[in-house]
Amino acid sequence: MFYGSVATAVDWTVYCPVLPNGWFVEAGQYRLANGGRLAISYRGPGGARFSLDEGAWCSDGTGCVPAGSGMGTTAFGDLTGTLIATSDGNFAISVDAGSPVSWLLTGDGLDEATIRTFGAALIAVGN
Repeated sequence: MFYGSVATAVDWTVYCPVLPNGWFVEAGQYRLANGGRLAISYRGPGGARFSLDEGAWCSDGTGCVPAGSGMGTTAFGDLTGTLIATSDGNFAISVDAGSPVSWLLTGDGLDEATIRTFGAALIAVGN
C-alpha cells in the first residue's frame, strides 16, 4: 500500500524491494511537494540495514551519494545503476544522481553480492 500510494501520486517510477525473511520496515515517509520523494529504511538480520531514496530528493547532486569508489554498473530493478564501494566500507547503488529524479539504494552491514541481489530484485510500481 505504501509504495502503491506513492506511485499513483508521482510522475516517476517507484521501486519496491523484495527482501528475504527477517527484514522489517524501520521507517518510511514520502512527500508529494516539489516532484515527490520517497525515503524508506529496513532493518535485517544481525543489525544490517537497507534503505531507498527515490524521486526528487537530490536534484542538485550535492552530497547525495555516499563518498566512495565506483565499481561499474549493476541492476537497480529495470534500470542500470552505478555500484559504489562507500568510504565507510559499505555499498550503494545510485541511478541518475543530480537529476531532477534519481534513485539511491544504500546498505549498511551488507556485502557486495547482497547489495547487487537486492538491487536486481527491485520491482517497478506504476508509471
